[in-house]
Amino acid sequence: MGKIKNIHLIVGARPNFMKMAPLYKELSLYEDKYAPLLIHTGQHYDEKMSQLFFNDLAMPKPSAYLNVGSGTQGKQTARIIERYEDLILTGDKPDLVIVAGDVNSTIACALVAKKLQIPVAHLEAGLRSYDEQMPEEINRVLTDRISDILLTPSLDANENLIKEGINPEKIHFVGNIMIDSLIRHQKKAELSDIFDKLTMSQDESYALVTLHRPSNVDECDGLKMLLTSLIEIGKHIKIIFPMHPRTKKNIQNFGLSNYVNSSKNIIFTEPLGYFDFLKLEMNAKLILTDSGGVQEESTYFRVPCLTLRENTERPITISEGTNQLVDLNVTSIVNKSLEITEGKVKQGKIPKHWDGKTAERVVMVLDKWFEERDKATDSTESTEK
Repeated sequence: MGKIKNIHLIVGARPNFMKMAPLYKELSLYEDKYAPLLIHTGQHYDEKMSQLFFNDLAMPKPSAYLNVGSGTQGKQTARIIERYEDLILTGDKPDLVIVAGDVNSTIACALVAKKLQIPVAHLEAGLRSYDEQMPEEINRVLTDRISDILLTPSLDANENLIKEGINPEKIHFVGNIMIDSLIRHQKKAELSDIFDKLTMSQDESYALVTLHRPSNVDECDGLKMLLTSLIEIGKHIKIIFPMHPRTKKNIQNFGLSNYVNSSKNIIFTEPLGYFDFLKLEMNAKLILTDSGGVQEESTYFRVPCLTLRENTERPITISEGTNQLVDLNVTSIVNKSLEITEGKVKQGKIPKHWDGKTAERVVMVLDKWFEERDKATDSTESTEK
């Protein structure tokens, strides 16, 4: 492949860490071909949300930290664009930029690279909720539109891209790279002492909850409805609720702290590290979430999952996995939860290529892509001479 290829791996929020950690490790095995560099935008600025996962995944210190912090969608995206462009213009230009998922760092860094004529690969391409009220959906669609390499986690993602007129030669079904991280670290997670920290038995039945999406936690009435649902469910089963900083802040701002304090059967915790959270996922009776990654992890663990959203960009977790969408009202959420606690459990299977080998397949795609690109460049230079 000629000279060693410098590759920027963009991380900014926790889900990016789980996607890039296995790819960084795999690329690092081929020192004669690739020089992977982690670029951390700092989109997740909370120490507990970011550093805990970085440490658990044994990721090296990033080559650059952009320190963008919080802000509105526009302000945060603009800061990432400005600072990432400065980084590239004042340093070595990478041969490829790899972005993952659907956060603001994804679209911002893809835009910068594309405008500087640097190829872009999108890891976890092709997912669609078809809900443009979600900022993540806009990020996904636009990133896919400008990417040169589209690395999909499931075959329905391939179909979505083809329907949108994307050149099939750009599309590569590689599998779910988050499962690479899960499989790699599952044994360590099993050794977590999280149940001792929570002063409860691992054999005790509980529901695990995560809430962070603006559509659920940025409006007082919606957040109140979800907390009311959890209080009702908590009358029947213990609930463990690691609290996202955004959710915690809004509970305080909306004056809903009395809801947090009204149920002794709900354990509210600070954000948890990767191993602790995996341990809770794999042993849960039920998971309630608005997180895309948790839908996937629960499917792998075959744990029943109720997604507290009107739609999902990961329909394979419903068609093949253990996930279900639930109507966003107290009656539906409580009734569905109690059906599961009473044993009416949806059976699921693990989708194709959710096998821990996605990073290997990604590197195979990159090998072929660079080989073809280098041949085309050599041919052009030969013709010009």
